[in-house]
Amino acid sequence: MGDYKLGEAEERFAEIIWANEPVSSMELVKLCEKEMDWKKSTTYTVLKKLCQKGIFQNENAIVSAKLSKEEFYGMQSRKYIEDVFAGSLPKFLAAFCGSRKLSLEEAEEMKKFIDENAE
Repeated sequence: MGDYKLGEAEERFAEIIWANEPVSSMELVKLCEKEMDWKKSTTYTVLKKLCQKGIFQNENAIVSAKLSKEEFYGMQSRKYIEDVFAGSLPKFLAAFCGSRKLSLEEAEEMKKFIDENAE
């Protein structure tokens, strides 16, 4: 799995792209200047870095996502579970829930998910 960890500014930048894609690189520069007070060079530097990570692409001055927002955050979540809980989803869920009980609705949703995804 690639290195998809982003800093706070990179994450804000990614959110701008996801919200506006496909977006011309010049329009992206304007958006970042307005939203983040970035100079053109900063926008292009961070864009290049995130393209190298395989999250976005810049083809013919049009920026678009190679990974959707959902795919990106899903990969981040799986990486976190692998790193912190040795890949054990049950250990993660136990830690996530802590001492609180699941509602009946949550339990039913989890049962349905397990039934649909179990091998």
